[in-house]
Amino acid sequence: MSDVTVDLLVVGAGPVGLYGAFYAGLRGLRVALVDSLSEAGGQVAALYPEKLIYDIAALPAVKGRDLVRSLVEQAAPYDPVYLLGQEARTFERQADGTCVVTTSAGTTVRCGAVVVTGGIGTFTPRPLPAGTGHLGRGLAYFVPDPSAHAGADVVVVGGGDSALDWALMLEPIASSVTLVHRRKEFRAHAATVAAAHASRVRIVTDAQVSGLHGDPVLEHAVITVDGGAEQVVPCSAVIAALGFKANLGPLRDWGAELHDNRHLVVDSSMRTNVPGLYAAGDITDYEGKVRLISVGFGEVATAVNNAAVFLDPGAALFPGHSSDLDTPALVPA
Repeated sequence: MSDVTVDLLVVGAGPVGLYGAFYAGLRGLRVALVDSLSEAGGQVAALYPEKLIYDIAALPAVKGRDLVRSLVEQAAPYDPVYLLGQEARTFERQADGTCVVTTSAGTTVRCGAVVVTGGIGTFTPRPLPAGTGHLGRGLAYFVPDPSAHAGADVVVVGGGDSALDWALMLEPIASSVTLVHRRKEFRAHAATVAAAHASRVRIVTDAQVSGLHGDPVLEHAVITVDGGAEQVVPCSAVIAALGFKANLGPLRDWGAELHDNRHLVVDSSMRTNVPGLYAAGDITDYEGKVRLISVGFGEVATAVNNAAVFLDPGAALFPGHSSDLDTPALVPA
């Protein structure tokens, strides 16, 4: 596929982008989504498919993969074009107002407007400290399939929500789980921290993993505690939940105003300073910004409605309530 023409291009096929594709269809717009990952769902699908998400309206708890599946199903009646495994590279606004985006696969997308929902750029895992030692087979930066660690001795390194979530997720099925954090205080929800302390997860704070040993596979880890002696624990798998370094990549060259070199600055309409270029989700920045999926859903609906008016100045900004829509152009079969 070398040339695609749509009304709206969504850059980023994570949950916010998928909801944007649905909402664009609701507005009668033909939409395409481009994402550097090979499957829809963004980081949620790639990094946290089994993790429970609690802040989605009307869903007390939902696994990442189930949320993504539902969003894909919701958008499906409008037949969005998926350009997966492709990075959006260049953005150009032509004299006639057409936006032209090219991808790493050589695809040219012509559209009237673009909504960027691509998280906060591409991510590179933060590595374990230098000198940790030979890892063999056993190092991972996320847990797409918890069953792969059944019966294993697992060391989880980190102090954020992901580290504690994965430790708790693996605790019922692993032979042992040791959580190592370099500080005494955790950067996770209080309820999650309490659950970890109440579980059989062994928690070691003010410490770091200073050595990993085993040949050809991992056998044990050395933990150095501040002011204490080294501890050696059995270890066949290490989950390095140390976070990711964000990189906006080619988006930096699209002319949009940036905040802290990581986020796109938008106004209350989710417009950037570039005509025809909107943004929603974690990639945006404005005063009072809250980075939650639930907030991103509202932002992308705002972005799509404003993009619809940009494409057709005679269109209404407010499309009406979906429960009142009954025209074939707006309601899936």
